[in-house]
Amino acid sequence: MEVYENIANRGIVVGQSVNQLVDPLCKACMKSAGRHAMIPVRAESAKSLVMTQKTAASRHLQSIAKDPDIPFRQAPHNVEAEQALLGAILINNESFDRISSFLSPTHFFEPLHSQIFETTAKLIQSGKHATPITIKSFFDNEAPIGTMTVPQYIGRLAANATSIINVEDYGRTIYDLAVRRELILLGEDMVNVAYDSPVDLPPESQIEDAEQRLYGLAEQGKYGSGFMAFSSALTDALDMASRAYERQGGLSGISTGMRDLDKSLGGLQSSDLIVLAGRPSMGKTALATNIAFNVAKAYRTQTNASGEDEAVDGAVVGFFSLEMSSEQLATRIVAEQGEISSEKIRRGLISEDEFHRLVKVTQELQALPLFIDHTGGISIAQLAARARKLKRQRGLGLLIVDYLQLLAGSGKRSSDSRVNEITEITTGLKALAKELQVPVIALSQLSRQVGQREDKRPQLSDLRESGSIEQDADVVMFVFREEYYVQRSEPSVTKVEDHQRWQDMMDQVAGIGEVIIGKQRHGPTGTVRLQFTAEHTRFSDLVDDYRLPTGNY
Repeated sequence: MEVYENIANRGIVVGQSVNQLVDPLCKACMKSAGRHAMIPVRAESAKSLVMTQKTAASRHLQSIAKDPDIPFRQAPHNVEAEQALLGAILINNESFDRISSFLSPTHFFEPLHSQIFETTAKLIQSGKHATPITIKSFFDNEAPIGTMTVPQYIGRLAANATSIINVEDYGRTIYDLAVRRELILLGEDMVNVAYDSPVDLPPESQIEDAEQRLYGLAEQGKYGSGFMAFSSALTDALDMASRAYERQGGLSGISTGMRDLDKSLGGLQSSDLIVLAGRPSMGKTALATNIAFNVAKAYRTQTNASGEDEAVDGAVVGFFSLEMSSEQLATRIVAEQGEISSEKIRRGLISEDEFHRLVKVTQELQALPLFIDHTGGISIAQLAARARKLKRQRGLGLLIVDYLQLLAGSGKRSSDSRVNEITEITTGLKALAKELQVPVIALSQLSRQVGQREDKRPQLSDLRESGSIEQDADVVMFVFREEYYVQRSEPSVTKVEDHQRWQDMMDQVAGIGEVIIGKQRHGPTGTVRLQFTAEHTRFSDLVDDYRLPTGNY
């Protein structure tokens, strides 16, 4: 099969030219000579030395070229598999459906095979029949392969096709080899950038870029399951119901540690993007921190049938704090658990008893599976790379981002408009939630128009800078504390009646926070009332009158 051998030989990588190899050797020699720069050398002598080094290097390379035992490395490929696949498609177009979901023209090593596959695919997808005769006209002007024209070669491919049974195996072989070639290119790029790195590109950025490219390559490697039988979907739904039945509290998702909020949400569901929005000083970060602590504290695992540890309650929590430092975040949690004012901790005004309590709480929280990244101004790509790393190393189960307006998009989207950038960020967070199969809680600011209304309760239209936040989110919750607004409307004490009405209003709203569920794909909307202790920045279950214990004591 001379034609096949001719096609295969097109892909041989001969390697660098002699001049490309000689120049670096000469540069290396000159660098070596530079170490002895104190020895005076005339210009003529230096020129003669360089020429001698070039001649020696050239002779050495010529001796290497004459050695037949030194093999040239070829990029991984299988031309025979490409030929068998194309032949099978040309004799039976239905075989194209078996590989169309994961194979594309770029995966072929031989450029001519890539052209044939692309032309064949376009004909089949347009409802036409692809045969050597119907695609002949597209290749009449192509350069011949040796003594054979391209249409003749296509006819030979179809004539030598024996079966379509193994067409999917051929396709996956071609795909896997293409991925290996991409890995080689990616590795070469990593080496080149590391050798000649720009000043404004630190190693950390290079690592994140390489990780992102590797993950993109891995994502392309997923062939996709296509349509799923309804029976399989029913099995997954039954598994979810079983987990809800077996888990304490009857939840299908991760418990937030707040009874009424869990009752409305059914827990934090895997792959959900949950947006927690509110105006400044409403308690967004406080609520997110409380949920993070409750989930991490409840974390328990058990060994499954395959010998792996799986979470039965709670989760490992990753917290991206783009606004506060990790120290400030930790202080909030310690203040909440120790029931000590965070302001007193910052000012050093705590008593000896409170200090001992603080130390005890800190010791108890040492093993908490809560991981904080307080890097400011990171991009959505960097956040995703770090979240994947935490998932791989620690088994991430809940991701919290405080807050999404402080994230940066890609350079291209950022230059368009802020709305497009926020759209990219929310789309990326939703994709990350589905990819890692974890709930993602993203905090968000609200527009200032909320404060201009008589009713200060936020609405979906108040989400700042982009409608994509509402569109991409599975759940949208608003934190609202009426106490904040009533407290700032205090009348003068000289107006006795007005001040008394204000005091009565303060008594009704003091210490109460509302979580308004404005959108929920899996359940109803509504309002959940919680107890808020401002001194300790803590949200907890509200104790209503009907929940108080009854009986004679």
